[in-house]
Amino acid sequence: MASFHWPPLESNPEIFSEYMHSCGLPSSWAFGEVFGFDEELLAFLPQPVIGVIANVERLNKQEEKLRGAIDTPVDYYMKQTGTLDNACGVIACLHAIYNNLQHIGALSEDSVLATHLAATAGMTPEERAAALEANTAFQQIHKEHAAQGGSAVPQEQSEVKCHFIAFVLCQGRLIELDGTKNGPLVIAEECNDVLRGTISVIQQRLAAGEYSERLSIMTLNANQV
Repeated sequence: MASFHWPPLESNPEIFSEYMHSCGLPSSWAFGEVFGFDEELLAFLPQPVIGVIANVERLNKQEEKLRGAIDTPVDYYMKQTGTLDNACGVIACLHAIYNNLQHIGALSEDSVLATHLAATAGMTPEERAAALEANTAFQQIHKEHAAQGGSAVPQEQSEVKCHFIAFVLCQGRLIELDGTKNGPLVIAEECNDVLRGTISVIQQRLAAGEYSERLSIMTLNANQV
């Protein structure tokens, strides 16, 4: 059987919210959009913000791969293998959600998110990648939501320039979670604001030429509807 091709997701908080709600994320949580780094704009974001997903174009991919450590303590980390080609969006969601269950609470019973977490709880990051590759429920929902949005879906891997990564707080530290790296990366040993901590490191990487100006940022936050 041919492996499933994971088409890229558009960096759109409505699509991400619908996708994860379909998978079992409680409706009390959703994704929002960061329109700028000014405090006036950040103040309008729903609170609390418990995770951040950034979509970035990396200019020094080799240096990026060297980051991270396999022994950094987080609740959940998985790798992004070659056959999970453009699944970085869903992987970033899993990293943001599974590492924030103390805030989110119980996932919808028997949902895709809940059953996948239970099935992969004792696995290595590589085994979790294989489990996602084989998860036909995720494949179907992913395909439906990748077709949404106003952007044309790239047909070739070479056309995909940007990459989704997640940032969370764990034991008072700011952690970057990127399945293409060696493991979770501690960004700051002390941090109590995941959004502003993430913005700070992104600004540093922009200034250092590691990221292009082509980026977007979403928050995982309370759904104030």
